[in-house]
This record gives sequence, structure tokens and C-alpha cells, in this order.
Amino acid sequence: MAGRLDGKVVVVTGAASRGEGVGTGKAIAALSAREGAKVVLVNRSAERAEGLAEEIRAGGGETLVFAGDVTEEADANAMAAAAEAHFGRVDALVNNVGGSRQQGAVMEIGREGWDATIAVNLTSAMLCARACIPAMQRAGGGSILNISSVVGARGLLSQTGSVAYASAKAGLHGLTLSLATDYAKDAIRCNCIIVGTIFTPMVAHQGPEARARRAAMVPLATEGTGWDIGWAAVYLTSDEARWITGVLLPVDAGLLAIRDWPR
Repeated sequence: MAGRLDGKVVVVTGAASRGEGVGTGKAIAALSAREGAKVVLVNRSAERAEGLAEEIRAGGGETLVFAGDVTEEADANAMAAAAEAHFGRVDALVNNVGGSRQQGAVMEIGREGWDATIAVNLTSAMLCARACIPAMQRAGGGSILNISSVVGARGLLSQTGSVAYASAKAGLHGLTLSLATDYAKDAIRCNCIIVGTIFTPMVAHQGPEARARRAAMVPLATEGTGWDIGWAAVYLTSDEARWITGVLLPVDAGLLAIRDWPR
């Protein structure tokens, strides 16, 4: 099935992968283009984004590269303006920027690391939504999709702690519900994908043993990829999901829904 996003302009932040392989942003952008969307690739590194743009264009897709830091309000506003000026409208925004700037439990993490982690995961999503909503209103509606993590839904038991990242992703769930509530009257939907233990360039440094452990810890006992997130994003930004808003969708091989009780 093709053409599920025909005529739509989709903005994807954090679009280019950090290294070799396919991250969630690259998968979302590539599949959106394959389904007929005109895709705006937003990335701090213009070089990596241009590489992805070449791949999309080689497949017949239309794309625009915007280099900027969407934790900065001026860059988020410029991103939305560039997308609307180039393609004439904005139909969907995928807030995919994220990552942990400093690990640690609450007694160890520094204020600078806390602020940076909140900024990249949560503040960026708020700023990009605020920048794109007026264009969506002018277009008669739209879709906002936030990319979260199981860490924000359940927490993470680790040796280092992950309080800032977990708090930021949990905050993204609240932002999703607030946007869905506040802009339903404008036919703007907002949903969230809760990403499970997928393999992407972000975790490639962990090695094969860690990959095996991550696969074994989920009920389906398989490893997810960026493509699994990409297909879910295509659905939620398409008109197939026109009656879906305010949903926090786990794409996690059953990790959050199914618990292995002691026998």
C-alpha cells in the first residue's frame, strides 16, 4: 500500500541518524517520503541531513533540509516558517529530538545536565509545536507526534540512574495530552509513541551481548528497529488515524503491557 501521506508536508526533527544504521528519525522520514509526503529534515548537522535528503530524492521523494537547534525558540520558529514557505503548508510535526545529556540519580545529577536533558527532550517539543500549530491551523488541521521512551513510562533501574531523561520523557506524555486537548477544536491531533528497546545508532556502542539481553527482556523476545517506529509514525500522521488523538502508544514488543510474574 502506497500513498498514505500523499499531499502532506511532514516535519521531522532529529531526522538524521547519529551514526551508521537507521535511527527513528531516519526511518520516520524515509517511510513518510515513500508514502508520498514532502518531508522537512530538521537536524543540527546539515551534512548528515543532506545525506538523508539525497537518499530520499534518489527514491523520487521531495524534501527540504533545515539545519538548526530546536531547543532554541528562534530556530524552532525559523524551521516552521521555512517549511511553510517552501511547501506551502505544514500538516504534521514529528518531535523526534531526544537523548540523555547526563545520567545520574537525583543526588548525583548536576543542574546543567538536568537542564540540558529537559531542553532537548521536552522543551524542544513544546517550542516546535508552538511554532508549527499556526501553520496547521491555516491548513485546516494537522497532526503532532511526540517520540518518547519506556523509561518515561516505567523508569529505568540502572547503575547510573536516569532521573533527568525519565522526567523529560514523562513530561512529554503530559505535553501530548495537553496539546490533544487544547487543539482538538482546530482539528489538530496529538499522539505519542513510547519507544521500547530497539536497536539504533544511539545504542550501537553497547555490543552484541547487550543487544541479546535487550531482545530477551521483552515478551516477543525479538529486537526492534527504527523501522518499527517509522511504520507506527506513518499510521499516526496519516488520515487512517483521523479519529485518534491523545494516545500514548507503546511500540515495545509488549514490555509495558505484559509482566513476567514470579512462578
